[in-house]
Amino acid sequence: MCRGSAVLKGQLLRSLTSADMFTRMLKLRLLNAVAPAYFFMATAVTFILHFCFFIPTIFPNKDTSLRGSATLHTVVFLFLMFNALGNYIMTIKYPAESANETVVPVCSAHCSDKVDAHYLLNGRHFCKLCKKVILKRDHHCFFTGNCIGNKNMRYFIMFCIYTSCTCLYSLVLGVAFLTVEYSISFENPLTFLTLLPLSTGYFFTGTISGLQLFLVLMLYVWLGIGLVCAGFCCQQVLLVAWGQTWCQMQRGQLVDNRSPWRTNLKDVFGTRWILGLILPVQTAETCSEDTDAHKQD
Repeated sequence: MCRGSAVLKGQLLRSLTSADMFTRMLKLRLLNAVAPAYFFMATAVTFILHFCFFIPTIFPNKDTSLRGSATLHTVVFLFLMFNALGNYIMTIKYPAESANETVVPVCSAHCSDKVDAHYLLNGRHFCKLCKKVILKRDHHCFFTGNCIGNKNMRYFIMFCIYTSCTCLYSLVLGVAFLTVEYSISFENPLTFLTLLPLSTGYFFTGTISGLQLFLVLMLYVWLGIGLVCAGFCCQQVLLVAWGQTWCQMQRGQLVDNRSPWRTNLKDVFGTRWILGLILPVQTAETCSEDTDAHKQD
C-alpha cells in the first residue's frame, strides 16, 4: 500500500513538473515573439517623433540660422539609428550555432536545471528555444530571438552601445522639445522625477492631451532602455575581457583563462575593431569550432 502511494506521488510530482516546465517554456516562447515586435515598434515611434515633432519644433525651417544645427542633429540621429539596426541585423544574421552538429548530443552529467538550455560538453549548449547547439553560449537574447555566442557577440555588444546612445540622445531631444513647445523648465532636477505622475494626473483631469502624456512616457522609456543597455554592455565587455560567458557564471564554473584581456577582446572584436565601431561590418576573423571549444575548456 505504501509502495503504491509512493509511486502515485512520484507520478504526480513528475506530471506537475512537466506542466510547470511547459508553462515556463510557453512564456519564454511568447516573450521570444513579443520582444522583437516591441523593439521594432519602439524604433518606428522614435523615428517618427524625431522627424515629425522634435526636429521641426526645435529647429524651425523659418529660422535659417538653425538649418546647420538641424542638419547636424539629423545626421547624428541617423548614424546612431543605422548602427543600432545594422548590428541588430548582424546579430541575427550570424548566429552562434554549431554548423557541424545536426544531431543533439546527450546531455552531460553537469546539465543545468535551467529551462531554456542544457549544458553539453566542450563549451556547447543546447538551447531549447532555438533548438540548436550553441558554441560558447552566453545567453538567449529575446530581443533578437536567438542565442548570443562566439560568432555574434561583437554585434550584440555594438547593438547595445548604439541602442543606448540612440535612446539617451532621444531623451535629450525630447526634453528640448518639451521645453520649446510647452515651456517646461528642467533646471530643477525634481522636474523630471515628478513629470510622469503630474502628467498622468493632468491627463485624467483633461488638462493635457494624450500626445503630451505619450511624449512624457517615451522619455522614461528611452531613459530605462538606455541605462539597461549601457549596463548590459559594460557587463558583456568585462566578461569578454575575462574570457568568460554568462552561462559559466550561472553554473559557477569559471574557466581558468590564461589569455590576456587584449587577446580575449581581439578574438571577439577582431583586428579591425575601429571599423566595427562606426560600421556594422564583420571585423573578427572566423575561428574553427574546435578551436573555440578548446578555448572554452
